[in-house]
Amino acid sequence: QMQLVESGGGLVQPGGSLNLSCAASGNIFNPNVMGWYRRAPGDQRELVAAMARGGTTDYADSVKGRFTISRDNAKNTVYLQMNSLKPEDTAVYYCNAKVIPSGTLTSYDYWGQGTQITVSS
Repeated sequence: QMQLVESGGGLVQPGGSLNLSCAASGNIFNPNVMGWYRRAPGDQRELVAAMARGGTTDYADSVKGRFTISRDNAKNTVYLQMNSLKPEDTAVYYCNAKVIPSGTLTSYDYWGQGTQITVSS
């Protein structure tokens, strides 16, 4: 099993910056993919950014150029640097890890507890 612990959320003014981090622990190491999703009130959960073990990244169009995902495989930690934050970035942000056991095509998803980010003046 794997546990994901997020930190770094909070209240920020429009145009400000925040950095999220998510540390994975347990008996599963080096997930295939680690990333961040968010859910705004009344909306479905959406992908924000993800990074594969080899470094390939994927971003939502709405955050490209503003958010940067990075990962420390040795520490099983993923980060999300968020710049130029907008009110529409307000949401609960969830850390996600995908594990695909060797020799299988099955992906197992693990989730953090979520951290609130509010962008408001």
